[in-house]
Amino acid sequence: MSGFATHRQRVHDVRLTPRARHANLRTCVVMFAPYGFRATYHHLCVSAGVPGDLAADPLSLVRAAEELGAARQLWLADEAAYAALRRREKAVGSRYVPDDHHRPARRRGPGGSLALCPDPGFHPGGPLPAVVARLLAAEPSSACPACDGRAGTTRWFTGHEEHDLCARCGITLGARPAGPDARVARERHERWLAVWWRTG
Repeated sequence: MSGFATHRQRVHDVRLTPRARHANLRTCVVMFAPYGFRATYHHLCVSAGVPGDLAADPLSLVRAAEELGAARQLWLADEAAYAALRRREKAVGSRYVPDDHHRPARRRGPGGSLALCPDPGFHPGGPLPAVVARLLAAEPSSACPACDGRAGTTRWFTGHEEHDLCARCGITLGARPAGPDARVARERHERWLAVWWRTG
């Protein structure tokens, strides 16, 4: 399977159709989705101004891929620094991982997200690299790791799970199973389709 860099390069390839370039952007988001796939995709579409008609602004796909790539570079550097730290610790016989190593960035949510946003339209604002930098630097606390907000929580029901979201930026602060609700699940699916086709 091709890696992130290959798909990012294909987004830049003007010989490909806008649809093919969009498919490569989507694959990049599958490989690195700080908010989960749906919210990260929505963030990039809004941030880069990806239109419903991809042919109207194919450069928007490049802008989205570059923003995602810059955020991923920060994450890769953090992962490399953590791996080097663990190697040094193991070399001196310390195999126990201290609690302070379990920063929010080390806790991966579904899909490898750094901070899951189950509502695709409700996620942190601002450039993705800036938010990822905050997530990587966050210390364990009761505040939200993305915005350090203490605005309380709001609830988001997916149709089978209930999430407590930061009321300021939409990041999941806790989740629990809930009884299935087909109507809510259908509404969430329709909302996602509007995000996917960039119509809502």
